[in-house]
Amino acid sequence: MFQIKEKYNIDDLRAIMKVLRSENGCPWDREQDHKSIRMDVLEEAYEVAEAIDSENGDLLKEELGDLLLQIVFHSELESEQNNYNFDDVCDGICKKLIYRHPHVFGDLKVKTTSDVLKNWDVLKSKSKNEETAADRLRSVPKLLPALMRGEKVGKRAANAGFDFTSTEEVIERLKSEINELEEAISAGNDIKIEEELGDILFSCTNLSRFLKKDSEKALTFAINKFIIRFDGVETLIREDGKCLGNLSQEELNDYWEKIKSRSV
Repeated sequence: MFQIKEKYNIDDLRAIMKVLRSENGCPWDREQDHKSIRMDVLEEAYEVAEAIDSENGDLLKEELGDLLLQIVFHSELESEQNNYNFDDVCDGICKKLIYRHPHVFGDLKVKTTSDVLKNWDVLKSKSKNEETAADRLRSVPKLLPALMRGEKVGKRAANAGFDFTSTEEVIERLKSEINELEEAISAGNDIKIEEELGDILFSCTNLSRFLKKDSEKALTFAINKFIIRFDGVETLIREDGKCLGNLSQEELNDYWEKIKSRSV
């Protein structure tokens, strides 16, 4: 029988997972497999990121635990099939860290963080048997948020020597893509419209990279700002005794400009 304690550790977490998956454990936990809890890993990772942004230490501790549970859960599923277990997962990451830090655990000499990152990329590509630059681009996970994936693909292309020379050049490319979108819209070509819109978004990720900004973070901030301003508009409309749905676009724009001017 599992022992109730005042303080638990990783071994206890693994034991709890085994109990939950056992014949007398939890029916829901027993029914799960890798695919059924696949999205849980992504959700928990995003909740960790949100906790980091909130700068709430207690919340971060809780969310890190939820993410760790997913790792233990998937490891237990493999252990039941006699493939590998949590210790093997730990062994793998330890060996990877040692291999990719020869400047710490070996004889390699580096001078800057940039040198570390370049060497990391070389070792990573070698371990993944990536023979060409295109291989390195293809290996960027397809399930990453598109903006984040775009930044990573652009960075790897840049590392291979395929890049813009300046921020101004990226901006000119962005303007060119916007012009091409306008032409596609004028032509009424739906396929071309989507293609050109995608080119604009990808160009934005290259611009973010040159500006040393996180495009995902920038877009998230813009979305949150829009929600706050929209709430302000709705509140102002109610205070004036009016209804949002009954106003013209011109009237809504006037309210929007009022709220926007307050937040400048």
